[in-house]
Parts: sequence; C-alpha cells; structure tokens
Amino acid sequence: MPTALVIVDVQNDFCEGGSLPVAGGADVAAAITEHLRTHPYDHVVATRDYHIDPGPHFSATPDYAQTWPAHCVADTPGADFHPAFDTTKVQQIFSKGAHSAAYSGFEGTAPDGATLDFWLRSHAVTHLDIVGIATDHCVRATALDAVRHDFTVHVLLDLTAGVAPATTAAALAQLSDAGAHLTGTPVVHP
Repeated sequence: MPTALVIVDVQNDFCEGGSLPVAGGADVAAAITEHLRTHPYDHVVATRDYHIDPGPHFSATPDYAQTWPAHCVADTPGADFHPAFDTTKVQQIFSKGAHSAAYSGFEGTAPDGATLDFWLRSHAVTHLDIVGIATDHCVRATALDAVRHDFTVHVLLDLTAGVAPATTAAALAQLSDAGAHLTGTPVVHP
C-alpha cells in the first residue's frame, strides 16, 4: 500500500503575519516538519497557491467565500513555504491557481505539467495522508478530490489549521460523508 503525504499550502500568506493568515498556521508548519522526521512515507508532495492573475478570485472588498484579499502571488515571499516547514523530503511541488481560483491540490501541476493525480498514480500510490492549511478550504477540497480519484484518504487533523469553527465543522462532516478517514483534532482558533 504505497502511501504519500500530501502537504497542502503551508505558505507564509496563510500563516500568522501573512496577507490571509490562519491562526495556528505556523504551529502546523512546525508540527508537519516534526511528523516528517518521525513518520516514513513512500512519497511526499506539497501543493501551493501560486497566483499570477487569478481574476475575480482577488478583491479589494472580499466576501471570504468566493473572493479574497490578494495572497500567495507568484514569486513573492507570501507564496513561499513557511520557514518552519522543512521541505527537504518534498519530492514534488504542485502549483495551483495561476489564472483562476483553485482550492484543490488536484487542480495544480508540477513544473513539467504533470497533475497531482498523474504523479501519484505513476508512483503507484494508493493511500494518502493529507495535512496543511486550511482545513475548511484547500485541505477539504484536496481531500474530497482525492476520494473522487479513488485514493484511500486519511486527513490528519492534528496537522491542519482551520479558519473558523463553523466552516471547519461543516468541512469535517462533508469529508466524513465522502468517505475520508479523519484522525486527531483540528486546530481552530475562534
């Protein structure tokens, strides 16, 4: 059962001090690094928001549902991985959202154009552990797509950070209903 760890959007703009911060994001970055030290995986990949011109995804008056403040702009420090997240073991990075909104890592591509689904299948991966930021947005979307692509999915909630209690609870219910396995307790700061 080849297993991959999929690390979702552990980027500066999604951590404290960033343009769209999620409380506890920096702690999650450090916890993922520690998890990688103590848990061997067959493969480790990461996703990142990497916006060039995402159109109406960015707004000066965001609704925080469909539109958001500018964040993770390509080639800016905000798009970089958080310094507490050691990327040494990451084999491939999948960038998403260059010219549109993108929440799921399955919408991203590697530098050679490979999709996350193609890359995982070409490495015979069948099981995914999914971690990262934010539980109620990009982690949720990535895990739902992983289930749709017929992977066995475990979301390690101790290694996620959610934006708000209500949206995180709704996301967890949706993930559970879809067949994702949820372990641990999500980090959510009211």
